[in-house]
Amino acid sequence: MKILCIGDIVGDAGVLALHSQLSLLKKQYEADLCIVNGENADSSGVGLSQAVAEELQSIGADIITSGNHALRKASPTLYEENPHVLCPANYYWAQKEYGMCHYTFGRYVVCVMNIAGIAYLDAARSPFDTFDELYETAQTPFIIVDFHAESTAEKLAFAHYVDGRASVVFGTHTHVQTNDAQILPNGTGYVTDIGMTGPTQSVIGVKPELAIRKQKLHMPVRFEVANTLPAINGAVFTLDDNGECIKVSLVQL
Repeated sequence: MKILCIGDIVGDAGVLALHSQLSLLKKQYEADLCIVNGENADSSGVGLSQAVAEELQSIGADIITSGNHALRKASPTLYEENPHVLCPANYYWAQKEYGMCHYTFGRYVVCVMNIAGIAYLDAARSPFDTFDELYETAQTPFIIVDFHAESTAEKLAFAHYVDGRASVVFGTHTHVQTNDAQILPNGTGYVTDIGMTGPTQSVIGVKPELAIRKQKLHMPVRFEVANTLPAINGAVFTLDDNGECIKVSLVQL
């Protein structure tokens, strides 16, 4: 089984890149399931609306995950009414079922979880306890976790905590792909951050001059998505029939 995971989509540039390339990527990697993080896919570069979620599904995203911007362009009903559009299960405003779904294809059932870190991010329930609770209700050994977090150490600690229970843990949120694709000792495939799908010449998707002004002057700045050529970043995880990861490959296009 091959799982294609696409990193945080940013603005129209990221959505348009997927329009032209996602079907080709799925064929190239022979992906059985495609998961995309869409929390910044709105044209503003922040948030996910119902319309954009439907657009992403129409071009081949089987599961859409999100993160700390889950409510910027939507209400909780987006996640309540769309079983394959997820938000972090450990947010206080979210029902746990908003952050987990089961997806069936052929003889396989895959469980996808969306969980957020709590270091330097919005307050939420413990990601460790949340995984334990969700794990008890998983109906399959094939468990994929989008861990949306800021801290590298928190991502690594979480991955080792679930090693052997989750098939895959891929990190999102920081928009910079890390070069640490690996299989942990008990068979969990892991990447600290699978990167961003959006404008290349930018500061994590934002026009550089605006990011510089914010960083240099420490004053309020309205960010805008850069209008440069986009890149697609992600990872492909290959699983055996026991749910263990046997190969991890980074995607850079």
